[in-house]
Amino acid sequence: MHDEDLQTLSRPATPRGSAGRPATTPADTHADPKWLGPVLVVAIVLAALNLRPAITSLGALFEEARTGLHMSGTVAGLITSVPALCFAVFGVTAPRLSRRFGPAAVVCAGMAAVAAGLLIRPFADSAAAFLAASALSLAGIALTNVLLPVIVKRWFPDRVGTMTGLYSMALAAGTSLAAAATVPLTSALGGNWRTGLLVWAALAVAAVLPWLPVAAASRREKAAAPAAVQEDAGPSVVRSRTAWALACYFGLQATGAYVTMGWLPQIFRDAGVSASTAGVLLAVTMVMGVPLAFVIPGLAGRMRHQGPIAAVLGLFGLAGYLGLYLAPAGGAWAWALLLGVSNCAFPLVITMIGLRAKSPAGVVKLSAFAQSTGYLISIPGPLVIGTLYQHSGGWDLPLALMAGLLVPQIALGVLAGRDRTIEDECGMRD
Repeated sequence: MHDEDLQTLSRPATPRGSAGRPATTPADTHADPKWLGPVLVVAIVLAALNLRPAITSLGALFEEARTGLHMSGTVAGLITSVPALCFAVFGVTAPRLSRRFGPAAVVCAGMAAVAAGLLIRPFADSAAAFLAASALSLAGIALTNVLLPVIVKRWFPDRVGTMTGLYSMALAAGTSLAAAATVPLTSALGGNWRTGLLVWAALAVAAVLPWLPVAAASRREKAAAPAAVQEDAGPSVVRSRTAWALACYFGLQATGAYVTMGWLPQIFRDAGVSASTAGVLLAVTMVMGVPLAFVIPGLAGRMRHQGPIAAVLGLFGLAGYLGLYLAPAGGAWAWALLLGVSNCAFPLVITMIGLRAKSPAGVVKLSAFAQSTGYLISIPGPLVIGTLYQHSGGWDLPLALMAGLLVPQIALGVLAGRDRTIEDECGMRD
C-alpha cells in the first residue's frame, strides 16, 4: 500500500445520505480532530491483532497448562468450549454498552479487559482462577468483535470494505502469529508455560494505549450530540430476514473454522502424515487468511451483491472436504490450501454486517445479533464431529457432515449478500 493510500485511508470519511447529502450523525455537531483518523487506524489494527492470541496461545501450550494446574478432563473440555460461549454471551451486551458509553469507549475497556485477563491468567494457581481470567479476556474480545464493524461504519462509511479488510488481515495475522510463535518464545524464555502465556499480555497493553485518546474524543462528541441521536437504539433486527441469514451464515462459517482448527491435524495424522507436517499444514490453512482477509472485504465492498463470493468460498470448501475424503495424504497440501480459502468466509460476513445496515446504530444491533447467534450455533460443531469420529471409527461421516453443512452456508451467504438493509426490511426510514 502506497503512502498516499495510507493518508487517504486514515482520514475519516464524511457519511453520506441516499441523495449524496451528509448523513445525520453525531459528527455533524462535533468536528473530528485531525489526529483522530491516523490514530484510529492504528487502534483498529492493534485491537484486531489481539482478538485471537488469548485463544491460540493457550492452544499451543494447553497440555502444559492442563498438567500444571491439575485440570480434570471435564474442566479441560470446558475451557476449550468457553471462547464461543463467551463471544455469544458477552457480545449481546455490546449494543446497550455502546449506547451508554459510545463504541470507542467500550472497545477501549474491552482491550483493557483483554490485557488484564492475560496478565492475571499466568499467575493463576487453580483451574477455576485460570478459567475466570480467561473469561475476562474473552469478554473483552467479545465486545471488540461486535463493535469494530461499528467503528468502521461510523468513521469510515465509504471505505467499509478496505477498513474491514485491514482489521481482518490483522486478526488473521494475530491468530497465526500466536499459534506459531508461542512454543518457540516459551522455549527461548526458559520453557515455563506461564511465561509463554504472559508474553501476549504485552501486545494487549499496547493495544489499549491508542484507544485512550480515541475514546476521550468519542465521549466529547457524544456529549455534544443531540439527545435524539444519542438515544437511537437502531432497528429491531429480529424482524429482518437478512439479519437471520447473516446470523446463520456466521454460525456455519464459524463451525467450519473451529472444526478445521480443532481436527484438521488429526485427520492428516490418521492418514499417515507425520505430526510435525500435520501442524505445518494447519499453519498453511490459517496463513491463507492473512492476504485474503484484506482482498475479500475490499472486493465485497465494491459489489452490490456479495452472494457470488460466498458461493465461491463454499465451493472451495466442498473441494477441500472431497479431497480429504478421497486422498487425504496424497493431496494434503492442496486440501489445506482449499480449506484455508474457504475459511475466509469470516472477513466476508464481517464486511456484509457493515453493508447491511445504514447507520452505526443499525450496525451495532446487527453485529451483536449476527455474532452472538452465530457463535451459539457454532458451539456444538466440534463436539459433534468428535463424537461421529469416535463412534464411526473414521473420518468419512464427519467429512460428509462438514461438506453437507456447506450447502446451506452457500445458500445463506447468497441471501445475506443481497443489496438491501435491515432498516428497509424493518420498515424504517432514514
